[in-house]
Amino acid sequence: MKLVGKLVALFRVAAGLTQAQLAAEAGVQVETIASIEQGRRALLPDLAEQMDELLSTKGALTTAVNNLPEVDLIPAWAAQYIELEREALALSWFDNQVLPGLLQTESYAEAVFKNRVPVFSADEISTQTAIRLKRQEILWRPVPPTISMVVWEPVLMLRLGPTEEHAKQLRHLLTCAQSPGICLQVLSLSSTSHAGLNGPFTLLETPDHQHVAYSETQRGSQLVSDPTDVSILTQKYAMLRAQALSPEQTLRLLEHLLGEQ
Repeated sequence: MKLVGKLVALFRVAAGLTQAQLAAEAGVQVETIASIEQGRRALLPDLAEQMDELLSTKGALTTAVNNLPEVDLIPAWAAQYIELEREALALSWFDNQVLPGLLQTESYAEAVFKNRVPVFSADEISTQTAIRLKRQEILWRPVPPTISMVVWEPVLMLRLGPTEEHAKQLRHLLTCAQSPGICLQVLSLSSTSHAGLNGPFTLLETPDHQHVAYSETQRGSQLVSDPTDVSILTQKYAMLRAQALSPEQTLRLLEHLLGEQ
């Protein structure tokens, strides 16, 4: 990413443009250009193509983005995804393993990290839990992102702690699900269709209206920016929402589960 950022800065200066001028012509924020040039943010393919036209670089930036080594195609979690999540206009999240991190209580998040293999130290568990809770601040900012989440029903049954903590987590889900801007749906065990069998993923829209995706696997995390791959995940998410319980049915399910505690 740093090499691509240096190229953007080089071509911009050669074209006689300031960061502000390039941002205005590309229809993005100045901070976006600055972050790309500093190697803190990936240059996404659609913006690369746009910059090639604006800077008359004959496809150089698009070629560079499409041929990044794998280490740059999978940016570090903390440095890349959290920044995008913090600024996102909209988030669409599917999970079939644990509850989405943005909806986890402190006890639940701590239990998730305690179950990690290889194990985290006590200090690392504390640090990771604090980072996860810090991320949740976006839910309560003056203008929060629009958030849609689909969770597979077995995730609600997973007890990572004492019964009272499980009930606390369900009550927290119920509160979040009733918050403006948050749409929570459960994909029922009784559903005969499931478009998310390949695993969890998140779709994200940036302030510049670029669309990216994020997925986690046993081998690590991956930020997905290829338009075709993002489109496929978007189609999967649309199908998952259609297959899941409605938001109102989801609220009733959570109330039912709480009544069984």
